Amino acid sequence: MTGLRWGILATGGIAHAFTRDLRTAGLTVAAVGSRRAEAAESFAHEYEIPRAHSSYEALVEDPDVDIVYVATPHGRHFEDAALALQAGKHVLVEKAITLDADEATALRDLAADADLLIMEAMWTRYLPHMARIRELVRSGALGEVRTVFADHTQRISADPSHRLNALELGGGALLDLGIYPVSFIWDVLGAPTGIRALGRLGDTGADTEVVGSMVHGTGAVSSFAISSRGAGPNVAHIVGSEASIAIDPVWYCPTTFRVTDADRRVIEEYRSEVDGRGMQYQALYAEQLLADGRRDSELLPFGESVAIMAALDDVRAQVGVIYPPKRKNAG
Repeated sequence: MTGLRWGILATGGIAHAFTRDLRTAGLTVAAVGSRRAEAAESFAHEYEIPRAHSSYEALVEDPDVDIVYVATPHGRHFEDAALALQAGKHVLVEKAITLDADEATALRDLAADADLLIMEAMWTRYLPHMARIRELVRSGALGEVRTVFADHTQRISADPSHRLNALELGGGALLDLGIYPVSFIWDVLGAPTGIRALGRLGDTGADTEVVGSMVHGTGAVSSFAISSRGAGPNVAHIVGSEASIAIDPVWYCPTTFRVTDADRRVIEEYRSEVDGRGMQYQALYAEQLLADGRRDSELLPFGESVAIMAALDDVRAQVGVIYPPKRKNAG
């Protein structure tokens, strides 16, 4: 299958960013769907999309759509991704993939039963500078990787009704921001064998700050820090016995990094040259997977997305974040 026809489910900010990058890469956007007809029509006009649907149901039933990009907040990811899978569409779902591991497992099973691709839109993993970092780590250029650190810290609204602060919407810094450093650390070091976390809760009970430490199978240790109430450095470091990598702000976007040896001499400098934001790389990867007849990402297998959600469930429990009872269709 080549030249996939994309359907965009929802019209928020991330949908705009993704669609702009699809256009930059010359990919085909066939339709957009929103729960408001005027929003769908405006979005379609802006990006010259042939069809605008006034419901998500109409979008996923569109016969000219092959793959659906789910761009709703993560509190809706399960139901919207399931809707698309049940309509026979391949799915790319914004991160965090779901609210918890149970929902992620249910999506995995739905996709497997229907022989469809489901992939988490952790776009950072697909960026060129991350590809080069993986090459360096796996080549042994750093020696033994001893520790990894990353932060994702932004000042976002303290309004209790904002989705990041509303528990009924899956609010909290962990799922919105923390998914980035946790997934990055996992990519470098693999699954943790132990996690310890501390955090601060806001007035609504949603987490506003979380710090965590992990131990990995090699003996390496890692740490992450997140905040939705203060803008920090947004850098990442990989420290090896022979050399280290320092990724500049904003580390999870196309950026620069330096490799320095144990004597702090720079032995490589890397600068990203990416058109747009860089979200097209995950879409191109998904298209290639399907062209090759494959149903899972090697860069981020869906089983790994499920395991990461389980780790975030653990962190959330340690911090004391409790979501309202789950929807019946996610059980």
